[in-house]
Amino acid sequence: MQNNTGNGYEKSDANVNKIIAYTILIMVLLGAIIVGVNEYFTYYSRQLEYDIILNKQSTELLELRANEEKILNSYELLDYTKGIYRIPIERAMEILADEAYAKQKEEK
Repeated sequence: MQNNTGNGYEKSDANVNKIIAYTILIMVLLGAIIVGVNEYFTYYSRQLEYDIILNKQSTELLELRANEEKILNSYELLDYTKGIYRIPIERAMEILADEAYAKQKEEK
């Protein structure tokens, strides 16, 4: 061990390898912290956006969808003179499928 008290300055060299290693370690940790905070912010802002904006159901939209469901699934006389009726979509698909099947059978 050297006695460095009499000359007024440190005579031993700094350990450059330790300084480089600590610098790299600190940079890696700092980068990980930055990435982690960024990911947390992104997740939280998307969750907040979903909760505030996207999750709300408009009453007008709900009424529109209910009206569309009623139209698609109900019977109604549209024009008596022309004989135009509205039938449920499921029934219309059955009728079209039956007609296509009958037509296919006739062709054979």
